[in-house]
Amino acid sequence: MTDLTLLSGDGALRRVPLVDTSGYTRPDGPLRSRVAYAAAHVVPKTHADNTPGQPADIDWDATLDFRRNVYSWGLGVADAMDTAQRNMGLDAAATRELISRSAEVAREEGGSVAVGVNTDHIDEERISLDEVVSAYLEQLHFTEEQGAGPVLMASRHLARVAESAADYRRVYDAVLSRATAPVVLHWLGTAFDPQLAGYFGATDWQTASAVLLEVIEANVDKVAGVKMSLLDAASEVSVRERLPESVRMFTGDDFNYVGLIGGADVPDAPQPTRDPASARQHSDALLGAFAALTPVASAAIQALDAGDPARYLEVLAPTEALSRQVFAAPTFYYKTGVAFLAWLNGHQPAFQMVGGLHSARSLPHLSRIVELANDAKAFERPELAAERWNGMLRLNGLDA
Repeated sequence: MTDLTLLSGDGALRRVPLVDTSGYTRPDGPLRSRVAYAAAHVVPKTHADNTPGQPADIDWDATLDFRRNVYSWGLGVADAMDTAQRNMGLDAAATRELISRSAEVAREEGGSVAVGVNTDHIDEERISLDEVVSAYLEQLHFTEEQGAGPVLMASRHLARVAESAADYRRVYDAVLSRATAPVVLHWLGTAFDPQLAGYFGATDWQTASAVLLEVIEANVDKVAGVKMSLLDAASEVSVRERLPESVRMFTGDDFNYVGLIGGADVPDAPQPTRDPASARQHSDALLGAFAALTPVASAAIQALDAGDPARYLEVLAPTEALSRQVFAAPTFYYKTGVAFLAWLNGHQPAFQMVGGLHSARSLPHLSRIVELANDAKAFERPELAAERWNGMLRLNGLDA
C-alpha cells in the first residue's frame, strides 16, 4: 500500500504507512442510541472566483452529493450553519438556495435536516432589537416553508445591540413565540466567533447559561434542543443536567465529544464532572467534526446501538485528536480542515473553498491532519487520499 509523506514545521519530510480503513459498514436503518447531525460544508465550483469578498458560486452536485453520503451513514445533516461558512464567504442568496436545495435532498433521501436561522442577510452592522426580531423571523419563516428544522443561531446583530440579559430574553421570547414548531437553540462560543463575546448578557458561562435556561423554561414547548459550542465539557454537562425533560442537549464540542456523547453508557470514556443522579447521562450530537469523519461516527454510534461501548471507544476515541487539530486556534478556520478532508476523501474535485478560505491553514497544519486522519482510520479511500496529498506536496515543490 502507498506511503504517506508528512511535512513538519521545519520542512523535514518523513514517510509513514497508509492505514487500511476497511470494515465500516452503513447501517441497515436509522441510528437508535443517539441523534447525530453532521454540520456540512459547501463545495464551490472549481473554476469560480473563489477569492475573498466574492459571491459564493456553489457546485451544487458535489455539495448535495456530500449530504446524500451523510444520510447513507444514518446521520442527519445540519446545514447552512457556521461549517457552511456563514459570515465567512457564504452570502445571503447562496444561503437561501442552500437551505431550499438541502431540504429537498432530505425529502428525497428520507433524512433529517436542520438548518441555521440567523440575521446575517441584513447588511447594516447595527440595527434595533425590533429589527433583530424581524430579521430572525424572516429567515425562520423561510426555513419552515422549506420543511427544514430550524436552528436559531447566535446573532452578531443581537450581540452588538443588546445591553442586558433582558434584551436577550426579549428577542428570543419574541422569535420563539412565532415559531410554528420547536427549534434548536445554538450557543456559539467566542473561539468560533469573537464577535459573539458576552452573548446571553455575560462573559462567564455560568451567568450566561442561567439566561439561556430562563429562555428555554419560558418557551419550553418551542425548544426541541440546545447546541452548545463552547469547547468546555463542564459547561455543557452543567446545562444538560438542568434542561427540561423534553429538550435535548446537542454537543457542539469538537474537542470533547467522545465522553459527552458516550456518557454513562461508556463508563471508560473521559467524563467531565456530572451528577450520577441526573436523568441526563449523555449528549446527542450536532458537530462539524462529524462531517469530516462521517463513516467513523456512524460506526461508533452503531456500536452503542449494539450495546458495545468498548467498540465505541475503539472507533471514536482516536478521532478526537484529529478533531482537535482541525479545530485548533484560530478555531474559526476549522472549515478549511473539513473541506480538506472532503477533498482527500473524494467528495469534491478540488481543494477549493468559497471566499478563498482554502488558504487559511499552512501545509504543516494540513500534514498533521493527514497524519491524524490516517491514525484514526478516517480516510474513506486511503489510496486516493495519499495520491491527492502527495500530489499537493509535489505541487508545492516538495518531493513526496
